[in-house]
Amino acid sequence: MQPIVNVEQVKAWNGPEGRHWADHAAQWDAVSAELNEPLLAAAGINPDDRVLDLGCGNGQTTRLAARRARDGHALGVDLSGPMLQTARAHAAGEGLTNVRFEQGDVQVHPFPPGEFDVAISRGGLTFFANPVAAFTNVAHALRPGGRLAFTCARAVDEQQWFTVFMAALVGRVPHLDPAAAYEPGMFSLADPRRIDELLATAGFRDITMTGVDPTMTYGLDAAAATQLVLGTGPARALLDNGDRHAATRARVALTTALSSYEHPDGVQLEGAFWLVTAVTKASDQ
Repeated sequence: MQPIVNVEQVKAWNGPEGRHWADHAAQWDAVSAELNEPLLAAAGINPDDRVLDLGCGNGQTTRLAARRARDGHALGVDLSGPMLQTARAHAAGEGLTNVRFEQGDVQVHPFPPGEFDVAISRGGLTFFANPVAAFTNVAHALRPGGRLAFTCARAVDEQQWFTVFMAALVGRVPHLDPAAAYEPGMFSLADPRRIDELLATAGFRDITMTGVDPTMTYGLDAAAATQLVLGTGPARALLDNGDRHAATRARVALTTALSSYEHPDGVQLEGAFWLVTAVTKASDQ
């Protein structure tokens, strides 16, 4: 494995968190499925493009990109060994020969300069300890005029899924502390001003941000959705206090809350994301 500096995240994603997401790959892909087409359309992948998928997780977006870049190739990079194992197995099962996966930290991964035409990410760019270093390294990996397209969560209070989960589990919806708003986590890029500043500092231009509001499907029914959510690190941290009765009450409360969002296609909650695009500066700029 290549050098790692984001040590806290590598512990999480190679421990219980990574195993949970790998073991439930199909369910988590369903949660984010409505982001796939907007992301790939914004990336404008051509048949002969070389695509880099950042924080690729279980590799669904990498595989979708590889199908569009049928005469090129796609590389998925992630910290999580368990998720990359799942990604490789799915790619092999689908018979894809123009896709591969590497375990690495995007902040310091030794990408060959100018190796890629386009970089994409579906929610995988919010956990960097040093986002300036990470985005600068991505710009280094793209050719002059190369494209970047990614999605990231908007503000906490715009996320129906988050407010429903937290209200059920802790009895209230917590507000993100402004002092901690930029710390690594799913909402670290919620502020569009920060996105613009980070990308410009890293060497990108023509930065755009568009709101995307996907419907997120968490399971076939409330019980399945509850099981999925309670397996995540944040939920385990909330409930891991040794009080078995409290954990049982939380499970019942979440299942009850999610039953209100059951539809024929599953438990559906609304999300709010930024779809971000940018271009690397030309060599003469």
